[in-house]
Amino acid sequence: MELEVVKAELVLPTHLSFKQVQMYEKYPKGQSRGRHWKHLKQILQAENYQNFPPDEPTYVNIESPPSLHPCKKICDITGYEAPYYDPRTNLRYANADVFKLVRSLPNEYVQRYLALRNAAVVLK
Repeated sequence: MELEVVKAELVLPTHLSFKQVQMYEKYPKGQSRGRHWKHLKQILQAENYQNFPPDEPTYVNIESPPSLHPCKKICDITGYEAPYYDPRTNLRYANADVFKLVRSLPNEYVQRYLALRNAAVVLK
C-alpha cells in the first residue's frame, strides 16, 4: 500500500488567547477609548419627541412621586446645611456666628426670611 502525501496549509488563529492585546491594535488611530456620554439635550434631539403621543412617557414628560427622604434643612442666612434652629425666631442657622446675627435681626427682617421659606408666622 502506497502512502499519499497531501499538502496542507497551516491555519493559525488571528488572536492568541494568551497574548495581551496592545492598545494600538485594540483602538486604531482616531477611535475613542472611553465611553461617550450624551447630554440630555443630545438625547432629546436624537429621539425626536415631537412625533410621540403626549400620553406616552418620555424624558420630557416623566413624572415621579415625591421623595421618601426628608428634605435638607438649609440655613436661612447663608444657604449652608443647617443643623440648628432658633426657637425664638424659628430661623435655621448653620453656626454660632450666624446665630449671633439671627438674634440681632429686627422682627420685620425675621418675618421676611420666614416668608421666603413659606414659614411666615403673623404675630399680632
